[in-house]
Amino acid sequence: MVALSETRVEASADVAIDPRGVNSGVAPVTYGHGERPPRGDYAQARSDYTCEQDWAAYSAADHELYRRLYERQAAQLRGLACDQFIDAIGQLGSPAQIPRFDDLSERLRRATGWEVVAVPGLIPEEAFFSLLSQRRFPVTGWIRKPHEFDYVVEPDVFHDLFGHVPLLFNPMFADYMQAYGAGGLKASRLESCEHLARLYWYTVEFGLIDTPSGLRAYGAGILSSAGELRHSVTSREPQRLGFDLERIMRTRYRIDSYQSTYFVIDSFKQLFDATAPDFKPIYERVARLQELSADERLPSDRAF
Repeated sequence: MVALSETRVEASADVAIDPRGVNSGVAPVTYGHGERPPRGDYAQARSDYTCEQDWAAYSAADHELYRRLYERQAAQLRGLACDQFIDAIGQLGSPAQIPRFDDLSERLRRATGWEVVAVPGLIPEEAFFSLLSQRRFPVTGWIRKPHEFDYVVEPDVFHDLFGHVPLLFNPMFADYMQAYGAGGLKASRLESCEHLARLYWYTVEFGLIDTPSGLRAYGAGILSSAGELRHSVTSREPQRLGFDLERIMRTRYRIDSYQSTYFVIDSFKQLFDATAPDFKPIYERVARLQELSADERLPSDRAF
């Protein structure tokens, strides 16, 4: 739900930005390329950017669009998505309608102690990290328009629910996400959010995992995409490299195309263990090293 990119966009003249990540009733500054501020009604959100889902406001067309999106993606999962994701997707409930967040949170709390909370749209890093550290995953309240069926610029309720929430039922991945949030709060005070954003991008959003059956996707940006799911796992075009924390923190990425590089983990435990050390010396080392382009290859890379 936080905007992760490498280029800051200036806020509109009428958008007041609170650098502490406290909602002031207007859309926050975002990252990436865009011609308008994020959509969503920030005036109705609380100071931590959470708000009511307002499930009754969804129209029959909204629910039908969610069903079509869900069924298209679910039909592609076998052989491309990791087993942990496939095993948990049913926890979202019936694809016939957009889930009620309260009902979904009840199931999540029983499984891993997490809950989902509604937010009006993209939120600042500080607010995002804070929610994750409390085991509260922010989910956009609105759903894309029919003409955005194949691609939506900002994460909507379908991307956040279908892409992110199933793996929060996995205890190891759930712990990783909380650790990431706690690390993010520290990174924001060390002015190292860009390095941590790259870790999120190449794991939570666009990560692959090596399994006995071959490479599988676990990243939400892949799992909720009609085209990138197959591209990431089967295409000959991208490079797939072994997970390397500092290598990832040095690597830029693209937000306007399929990824040219994917990083592959051996297990979710590897991800959790990677967040255990104090990142401060890692940030300091990485800051002294040259940044890498999204498609760069190093002699030390382990290629799949």
